[in-house]
Amino acid sequence: MTAVDPDRSTTTTLNAVRVLATLSVLCIVCQGITAGALLSPGGGGLAVHQIGAIVLHVLTGLTLIAAFLYRRARGGAWWPVVLAGVVFVVTFLQALAGDNGNLMVHVPLALALLVGAVWVAAWSFARR
Repeated sequence: MTAVDPDRSTTTTLNAVRVLATLSVLCIVCQGITAGALLSPGGGGLAVHQIGAIVLHVLTGLTLIAAFLYRRARGGAWWPVVLAGVVFVVTFLQALAGDNGNLMVHVPLALALLVGAVWVAAWSFARR
């Protein structure tokens, strides 16, 4: 049986947080682009926007798991895990508002998601 190297495990989970948080940010930006296409005259692309929402749910959920695993392996503050969890939950509120056509909620939530995801990503890259 081989021993698990805690430093390697910590590095792996931190790299996972970095990659997943960055992909979450990029996905949110892409969602903004597809939203712009939806609002333009003759706009289409609703299916692409909906698929992007599902991808965002998956990415933010995996970011939450990776942040939790990193916190468990390394210790430290809980706020990055909590923030990753809030971002994950807000993706569902965002989707609900979008499905109901409530742009007055949908658009501000999109901005909040972007800020939260960028914050998690920035925190992960500030770690050593």
